[in-house]
Formats: sequence, C-alpha cells, structure tokens
Amino acid sequence: MSLRISGDHSRFKDIIRGRIKKHLKDYIKNGEFISKQGDDKITVPLPQIDLPKFKYGSAGSGGVAQGKGEVGDPVSKKQEDGEGGQGKAGADGGEHILEMEVSLNELADMLGEELELPRIEPKGRRRLTTKKQRYSGVHLTGPQSLRHFKHSFKNALKRQISTGTYNAANPIVVPMKEDMRYRSFKPIVRPESNAVIIYMMDVSGSMGEEQKEIVRIEAFWIDTWLRRHYDGIESRYIIHDAIAKEVDRETFFHTRESGGTMISSAYKLGADIIEKDYPSDDWNIYLFHFSDGDNWSVDDTRLCVGILKNRILNSVNQFSYGQVESPYGSGQFIKDLKEHLQAHEKVALSEIKDKDGIYGSIKDFLSQGR
Repeated sequence: MSLRISGDHSRFKDIIRGRIKKHLKDYIKNGEFISKQGDDKITVPLPQIDLPKFKYGSAGSGGVAQGKGEVGDPVSKKQEDGEGGQGKAGADGGEHILEMEVSLNELADMLGEELELPRIEPKGRRRLTTKKQRYSGVHLTGPQSLRHFKHSFKNALKRQISTGTYNAANPIVVPMKEDMRYRSFKPIVRPESNAVIIYMMDVSGSMGEEQKEIVRIEAFWIDTWLRRHYDGIESRYIIHDAIAKEVDRETFFHTRESGGTMISSAYKLGADIIEKDYPSDDWNIYLFHFSDGDNWSVDDTRLCVGILKNRILNSVNQFSYGQVESPYGSGQFIKDLKEHLQAHEKVALSEIKDKDGIYGSIKDFLSQGR
C-alpha cells in the first residue's frame, strides 16, 4: 500500500517539473545555470513557493469584534507615527530562492517535450555489447560474506520438518552446514549504442568571449540531449584559427587566440579522427562546428565543401554548423554551405544571433532525430 506522503511527494515533483518547464527557455540561455552541474544532476533555482496561510492584517484596518467601542474603532492601539522603521533591523523575511536538484535525464526529457524533439533512433549499425555481473542466483558454496540468509533458513526449516525435529510450540530454526546457501552472480550481456560527438570551434581573433559563451551553452544542451539516447558516448574537441589542433574540454571553451581562419584545417583533422578511431559501422557520429562565418578564402571554402562531401558526410549521422553572429565576422560561410549542401539529408545549419537564439538553434540541430 502506498503511503499518503508518496502521493504528496509525487504532486510536489509535478509542480517543480511544471515550474522548470515554464522557465526552460530562460534556463537554456543562462550560463550560470550550467556551472551548477554535478556528476549527473544540476541545481535549478526556483522562485519560492508560498503555501497558503492566515496572516494578521495591518493595525488600524478595523474589523468585527465584541466589547466596548463603536463600529469602526480599531481593535488594537494604533501604531504611533515614527515608531520603528528607520535605523532598526527589519523583522520581515526577504524573498528566497529555492534550489532543486534535477537529473540530466529529466532535464533532457523536458527539453525534448518543450522543443518537440523526436527520439533519436541509432542507425543500422552494429550494436556493441558489454558484460556486467549481477547477483541473481543461489549456490551451495561460496564465501561467508555472500551468505543468503533467507534460503539458508528455509532449507533448515524444511530439514527440521522432514526429520521431525521442528517444534511448533518452540519454533527455533538453526541452519546447519548443509543448509547454507550463497549468492552467486550471472554475467548479463547488455547491448549499447555508442556515439561520439566531435566539437569544432573557430577561436580566431574575430570570435569574442560572448560568441564562445554561446557555443559553450549550446554544447551543454546538445550533450544533454544526445547522452539521453546513448549509453556510451565520447566527446572530442578541435579548435582552429589558421591551424587546427585537438584539445581537452577545458581548453576548448577557454582558449583565447588570434590570427586568421582556415576552416578546412579543422575539417581535415575531424575527418582524420573519424577515419582513425570511429568506424562508421560501429559508431553513431555527430560533428558540430561553430564559427562567426569568416574564412580565409573562397578556395578554402571550396576545400571545406569537398572534405565534407568526400570524407565526412558518408560516415556521420549528422554534420551541424552553427554560425554565431559577431561584429567582426562577415557571415559568408553559412551562405556558401547553403549553396552547396543545404539539401543534403545529413546537414543541419543554424544562425545564432545572441543568447536568445540558442533555443531555436538547438531545435535546428536536433529536430531531425538523426
């Protein structure tokens, strides 16, 4: 029988979930929100929820009572002018913020519901399997630390009843050595769909801190959604100006560099990583590139299109390009990609004007369910 508090707790969780969904668009563009991330949970600030309760009215407001006095006379002595207030500590409570922990899986589900994202179906690639041990059997032998008390006492009871030594008036059951049973494990083969996300970002001089912050926020939500669909997932990071290099996550989001931009250097490195480490028969591959749309030359853009067509698009589930608006960027690169690749089924393009644009950009990238 479920306890009444279980129902109350469930209703409370529904209220919290509704509040988070109501403000999800604001949370999505909030970088501070991401910094409160734990291992698999995130702390979400919520407005204080006031429970209904009776309160005293202000002095002098009148009311209904019995005793001396005329209609309209205040029940209590009116507070003298100047009493209290200035120079004294306030006695009233302030506005408090309630913080709730929400798992990343719950957050991903809310994101999917709000953006109406389809579930991702891993493509027809070979599933990888892992073996895990689970204690689900009972053996006659084993270490004392794995004694199964329930089975041991049941066997002892059966033995005492069958031998006529069981006394119902004095129901003492004493297991002997032959009654003892021990827990044992069985290997369980579990299928896993593995995936890799390769992030690439232009860190040349025209990409400012605001643009990089937008990339950081958007990458968090992309990660959250994809990890909801894959048991095993890896992330790789590439930064580039005129030269590309692979870095760790911390370096990816906090690198300050300058110089020119040759986007083809990143695409070459991305293609090399895929061909070397992630056979397309075994992996679901996602490649996300962010820049402000500046590239060194038309020839280099033509080279980028060639690398995508010949080395990348045949292997990946999706190639995504996000162009973050910058006062220094020309914005030309996305126009070139639209001209050559917009009709390709594995290409998703998005323009991100500012933090408010992150919400729509996530939908641009993830609405195909690839």
